[in-house]
Amino acid sequence: MNAIATPTLAQVLDHPGIWRRSAERQPRVRALATGWESLDAKLPGGGWPQGALSEILYENDGLGELDLVMPALAALTQEHRRVIFVAPPHLPYAPALVAAGVDLRFLHEIHAGTTEAAWSMEQCLRSGCCGAVVGWLWDIDYRSLRRLQLAAESGDACAMIFRSAEHAAHNSPAALRLKVSNSDEATYVDVLKSRGLLTTTAPLLRMRA
Repeated sequence: MNAIATPTLAQVLDHPGIWRRSAERQPRVRALATGWESLDAKLPGGGWPQGALSEILYENDGLGELDLVMPALAALTQEHRRVIFVAPPHLPYAPALVAAGVDLRFLHEIHAGTTEAAWSMEQCLRSGCCGAVVGWLWDIDYRSLRRLQLAAESGDACAMIFRSAEHAAHNSPAALRLKVSNSDEATYVDVLKSRGLLTTTAPLLRMRA
């Protein structure tokens, strides 16, 4: 009978699912580039974590919160991968999406109420046929957020949700949490939480003046 090889401690620690809190060792994270070089440089893997949930928290409409995700969504559609919008608060403006590089043939929209939005997003994520699913979920609870995180893992998709900055102080299972805010007539992005990255209160990205 052949003996079963026991992995060494080094092999266990080298597993991509293990994160060691060290300035010399970055965790292995599969990511989709955000399209913002200063932000990619700070995020483990260099972008939006794939197979995971990301939260974008913002203070009010019109701060450029959608601009933050647009380069990544455009890249996905150009690769003929589906992007789904779930319950957007405003009708997406097709000319602006095209100008941003989005191939509209691979962008779909689902209209859903508060109750159905989280369920719809979860089903899209689990389907395995979406590059990214983007939802506007104002009142979602921790349990539902956890379901979205697991669905993103199952379908190996990028899950992105927009929520009010009021939720910044609440716990979340999301792998990445960003806050979009306005100061001195400029838009800033702060990383509130990221697997493998210490949180920071200093703006990592100035999007526009």
